[in-house]
Amino acid sequence: LETISLHLSCATALRHEDITAVLIVHMVNHRRFSATVSVTDTSQRSTSRYRCVIRSDGGSGVSNYAELSVKAPPTPIAPPELLAVGATYLWIKPNANSIIGDGPIMLKEVEYRTTTGNWAETHIVDAPTYKLWHLDPDVEYEIKVLLTRPGEGGTGPPGPPLITRTKCADPVNGPQNVNVVDIRARQLTLQWETFGYAVTRCHSFNLTVQYQYVFNQQEFAAEELIPTSSHYTLRGLRPFVTVRLRLVLANPEGSKESEEIVKQTEEDVPGPIPMESIQTGPYEEKIFMQWKAPNETNGVITLYEITYKALGSLDPSADLTTQRGRVFKLQNETHHLFVGLYPGTTYYFTLKASTNKGFGPPVTTRIATKIAAPSMPEYETDAPLNETDTTITVLLKPAQSRGAPVSLAVVQPFTIGDNKTYNGYWNAPLSPAKSYNIYFQALSKANGETKINCVRLATKGASTQNSNDIEPEKQVDSTVKMAGVIAGILMFVIILLGVLLTFKRRKLAKKQKETASSSTQREMGPVGTADKSTGKVSTLHKDDPFSTSNQDLNGFCEFSKYCAVTLLCCPVFHIISVYIECTCDNSLITVTYPYGGCESVEMSYQAGQFQPAIRVADLLQHITQMKCGQGYGFKEEYEGLAEGQTAPWETAKKDENRNKNRYGNIIAYDHTRVRLQLLEGDPHSDYINANYIDGYHRPRHYIATQGPMQETVRDFWRMIWQENSASIVMVTNLVEVGRVKCVRYWPDETEVYGDIKVTLIETEPLAEYVIRTFTVQKKGHHEIREIRQFHFTSWPDHGVPCYATGLLGFIRQVKFLNPPDAGPIVVHCSAGAGRTGCFIAVDIMLDMAESEGVVDIFNCIRELRSQRVNMVQTEEQYVFVHDAILEACLCGNTAIPVCEFRAIYYNISRLDPQTNSSQIKDEFQTLNIVTPRVRPEDCSVGLLPRNHDKNRSMDVLAVDRCLPFLISVDGESSNYINAALMDSHKQPAAFIVTQHPLPNTVADFWRLVFDYNCSTIVMLNEMDAAQLCMQYWPEKGSCCYGPIQVEFISADIDEDIINRIFRICNMARLQDGYRLVQHFQYIGWPAYRDTPLSKRSILQLVRRLAKWQEQYDGGDGRTVVHCLTGGGRSGTFCAICSICEMIQQQNIVDVFHTVKTLRNNKANMVETMEQYKFCYEVALESLNAF
Repeated sequence: LETISLHLSCATALRHEDITAVLIVHMVNHRRFSATVSVTDTSQRSTSRYRCVIRSDGGSGVSNYAELSVKAPPTPIAPPELLAVGATYLWIKPNANSIIGDGPIMLKEVEYRTTTGNWAETHIVDAPTYKLWHLDPDVEYEIKVLLTRPGEGGTGPPGPPLITRTKCADPVNGPQNVNVVDIRARQLTLQWETFGYAVTRCHSFNLTVQYQYVFNQQEFAAEELIPTSSHYTLRGLRPFVTVRLRLVLANPEGSKESEEIVKQTEEDVPGPIPMESIQTGPYEEKIFMQWKAPNETNGVITLYEITYKALGSLDPSADLTTQRGRVFKLQNETHHLFVGLYPGTTYYFTLKASTNKGFGPPVTTRIATKIAAPSMPEYETDAPLNETDTTITVLLKPAQSRGAPVSLAVVQPFTIGDNKTYNGYWNAPLSPAKSYNIYFQALSKANGETKINCVRLATKGASTQNSNDIEPEKQVDSTVKMAGVIAGILMFVIILLGVLLTFKRRKLAKKQKETASSSTQREMGPVGTADKSTGKVSTLHKDDPFSTSNQDLNGFCEFSKYCAVTLLCCPVFHIISVYIECTCDNSLITVTYPYGGCESVEMSYQAGQFQPAIRVADLLQHITQMKCGQGYGFKEEYEGLAEGQTAPWETAKKDENRNKNRYGNIIAYDHTRVRLQLLEGDPHSDYINANYIDGYHRPRHYIATQGPMQETVRDFWRMIWQENSASIVMVTNLVEVGRVKCVRYWPDETEVYGDIKVTLIETEPLAEYVIRTFTVQKKGHHEIREIRQFHFTSWPDHGVPCYATGLLGFIRQVKFLNPPDAGPIVVHCSAGAGRTGCFIAVDIMLDMAESEGVVDIFNCIRELRSQRVNMVQTEEQYVFVHDAILEACLCGNTAIPVCEFRAIYYNISRLDPQTNSSQIKDEFQTLNIVTPRVRPEDCSVGLLPRNHDKNRSMDVLAVDRCLPFLISVDGESSNYINAALMDSHKQPAAFIVTQHPLPNTVADFWRLVFDYNCSTIVMLNEMDAAQLCMQYWPEKGSCCYGPIQVEFISADIDEDIINRIFRICNMARLQDGYRLVQHFQYIGWPAYRDTPLSKRSILQLVRRLAKWQEQYDGGDGRTVVHCLTGGGRSGTFCAICSICEMIQQQNIVDVFHTVKTLRNNKANMVETMEQYKFCYEVALESLNAF
């Protein structure tokens, strides 16, 4: 055998070198053998035919052809498909149908491993899908599929990989061994056991601390992210609060919490004592001061420190070196009476509170004692120095000043009746036929205070010689002449001292408005009277015959000093006094406005150009029809008004003025805009977003403007000064619904805005509005003007007031106090359109109704919109204007000046024999007509089934908007109590009127007292077991009612009043401390009577209530008033309290308005005619007591 050749089927012979050598030759027998030959350079799916050629010396042989077929192993084309993912599993579909290579597939396998690991596992797959179990959470895996065919080819290489990640699993547990390792006043440091993936079961996780605490009765809750570590410091906490906290370990799939930890932060120094809580009562030689604990006590207050020192006195001769001191008060002593002070002296007080950590920051205040009357010299004898028939010479000795200087400093004789003229005043001879008492009077005046003292110098008897009778006319003349004598006397004395004399005579402004006759009903409109006491007089000059203001003396406010000689002429008994005023150099004249009516300025006001005017008598029917919405209603009428811009406003649109507009679509029209005087160097300084608005027959009677912004405050005060305005009407709050509506453009004390100096001199808070009085002075001018701001505070954040009662009273007060010779009334809200338009429209229509007996609201607002864009901005406001006018026309103006009350009361209470009725009875019937009707939906909370057993009667429920919802938690008890918040005359929500507690609501009653900071309880009914009116207080010791502990302190009885004092605290919140509550049980009102037995005793109850509140909490605490059902008796008492406040603050009595205000919140206030009349009788009794 020499060679073996392999030939392809194409009969191409292979060369020897192309043939793989024989691997194995096996001899079968001598004639046969077998050989195995390897063929190279084949490819997948290659198919060829081969045969073998044998050559030898003996010849050659050829085999038959053999067919060679090459098979490729199978491999998937695509990676496995992911069907579902879990924390510990992956569900896949192998995708083995599409392969590369040859089949058939006899075996499918899944190979998987972590992308970061070195190991791999293979599982056989015998189903269309496969679930890989027992995987680790949040780990990335690589998954491949292996395929195997039978026979040739075998198992192919793995297919493309699927790389995916398992989900996270819930953490195994929360942080363990959490401890607080450091406690301070405002921070806590936490530490816990470290943890890793075995706990988190996710590589993406976060650790937070959740904490909450209660501070100043408000609950604070927060959450902070913690960087990965084993400790964390929680900062920004409040001192001395109980903090509940826990750590939370969270990943995308869930969270686990640690155990809750409760810790209390340490004490810190307290915050400052609230300035607004400092109440003072200055006297001549004493100052009473009362304050409240800091808002941030930061612990337990242990001590108060008050230091004081005298800064200066109106009396230059006063020795103030010893006028200083320091006082310490315990935590429950928040008042002190400083004695031994010097009159007319300003003291600088510093107050601060202390905890165990020390004293907090101080607050300072300045308080001036009142001046005292001068101390008059003693005259040992009444004998004059010289006496003739027509003259008497007396010796004038200087008075000793006590807080303010007096003018006479040396002993000086003076002759009365010397028939000389002193500076224009004739010192006429005395009448020989008359007797005289000669008095020397010294007067000190400072800061509006006037103190007078006098001493008799001598007496002069009538001459024994006969004299002709003096005619009455001549007697009057002599009286007038006598005034000149006295003035000349004092002038002469002061000239001798070389003091500059300034004479000023000022007549008191008389308010000449005709008082209604006894047979005339009270009419709608501002109250007018000839008595200054009926209204608010100037706070600068109340009843002073002279009024000046001067430059400061030793850093103090204006002062004046007067001296006078007074003669008492018998038997005429007529005191004549003429004051000569001595002032400092460079005196300033203070301008005040007289009060009274205003003459109309004729201006055409065309009514009914688009809509006919409505007669006042038809107004109720008209409004009722319009509200029915059948056909033409308020919606259609309001849509008939021009909307948006109706006149050019080019100036307002200039780029230089854009930042002076609060809103881009409420800006000033060119033709009515207020043009300010240009400032030097600023050609655009004449613009302010304000428009003149015409009143009823009064052109430019108002200025409608936006609420001042920070950029326009100076311009606002420039406008006030330029336009000579005396009244500012503000119909918005500074912030509403979290948005700034107007910046605070007035000072707390004194502030300079540009070249305008504004000083706040008085703030008079009332329930629905505040009156602030300012003095305004422009740089370079001696004139000082008095400006009032009327701030209506009870307009709700959304919509309009529920009732117009408060706004109508507000408008009347503005009309009454606005001087007749002042400039335009400046009215603003936020934009100066909606609420501003409502105020102006109502004011104009009240004038029109009074003058013409008709109202023309549509055309009035149309005219307003022609002068400023979108006045009366919404349909709701448009309807409210109608309702306000209707209420004003139905109710009228029922305010009675104090000086006229007796006469008017007897008139309106007199029965008309023809009708057998009285005006008071008619008034009460009107009140019943205008009292709002309560609908079931108004009392939805009280009507809930779970609250039925908390109501004595389902017919006497509080409306939802007036409910005081309970705050203190008492198990499963709800937060409802059948009670209603009520305004007094000067304080919103001053009363909480409720029923006598039922046995199951006693705990709710005491929760109400605690939650709403009530310092007083007034009980007006008798206890009656048959009506479940049981005692709800402890007679001795203490008792817990739900979470509130009530401790009896003391009790006494005085006539018809039993006084009890309790100390209450919330046992669940001991950090809130305790409070004192005075309980007045009034026993002078038998169950069978509609009214109390005694008007005097009910007034005594009112006075004791006011005194307790003023002493205990500065008058800010609320009063819980209850009778059997919280109706007639409670309403009568609240009305009497408000009427007494009204008499004290405004010198008027308005029973109708007072009861109407109460009934707006609860319809059964003052239920009977007897109770309504009793309110008038108590008002009369109160005036008689004065």
